[in-house]
Amino acid sequence: MQYREIGIYENVLEYISLEISQVLKKIPPEFKANVEEIRLRNGLPLNIYCMNSDYFVTEDGLITKNKDIGKLVTKQDIIKTFQLISNYSVYAFEEEIKNGFITLKGGHRVGIGGKVLYKNNEVEKIKNISSLNIRIAREKIGVSNKLMQYIVEPSNTIYNTLIVSPPKCGKTTILRDMIRNLSNGLEKFNFKGLKVGVIDERSELAGMYNGIAQHDLGPRVDVLDGCNKKDGTMMLLRAMSPDIIAMDEIGSRDDVEAIHEILKAGVKIIATVHGSSIEDLRSRKSLDMLIRDKIFKRYIILDNSKGIGTVKDVIDGNSFTSIKY
Repeated sequence: MQYREIGIYENVLEYISLEISQVLKKIPPEFKANVEEIRLRNGLPLNIYCMNSDYFVTEDGLITKNKDIGKLVTKQDIIKTFQLISNYSVYAFEEEIKNGFITLKGGHRVGIGGKVLYKNNEVEKIKNISSLNIRIAREKIGVSNKLMQYIVEPSNTIYNTLIVSPPKCGKTTILRDMIRNLSNGLEKFNFKGLKVGVIDERSELAGMYNGIAQHDLGPRVDVLDGCNKKDGTMMLLRAMSPDIIAMDEIGSRDDVEAIHEILKAGVKIIATVHGSSIEDLRSRKSLDMLIRDKIFKRYIILDNSKGIGTVKDVIDGNSFTSIKY
């Protein structure tokens, strides 16, 4: 497995300027297999995020906490890397760039920092690129397997489920794997695969590249890439007849309205939200409405106490009591 993870890392280096990629090739194998983010900031030391910690990388590929000896990223490194990730055709990626990121083959995502220009109250372009954050997509097949018993109903459907997680605790990875399980079906539970409509607003769940999902979501999935949840909900309900709709990072009033439309259509929902507990969600008016109305029948609470994707608790949405996990 480590060889595969190292291979994914080294494929990503093809999109980074030669001078920086040569440095990143030198880092130790255990880091190559676990790097989640590579950050290039103009005039600042090369930075990676790995195994729940932040590091700098020296010219010799050594991993350090000392920013003063980190390899400095130049403006030319940023320009060259941006040319590589946009395949030397910025115009082809204009719409993605307006959203602040570009999706690469393999589902990797590059966040973009720079001068944001507006036109008609909308982002027109980002220029004078000053930083790039390359988020390496690593599928974790099977990470949701133990959780499926809590969300599958005997009548070949699911409980409406909300995954609650602070940032960088694996909520998107677990949701992606749940979608795959629900789409494939689960012989263990005599569960036949269902049609899952995925609203992939941030292009993280499917990692679409040229119309092809870069992550395995199973054979019964329809993806709306880069679409907001309100519009996506109506498009899926009108045209794709989903059994389940999946969405990442709900929170706005529009998201809540979309969820009510899903329920009115008799479709089940599985979603994620930033938070650390039910009490945390109650402090936000729009989410408190969903809790009081008992929309979700299962809450899965994540943290990183034992590593990314640690399941802290599974809570029944009617009684708000813990289900043994």
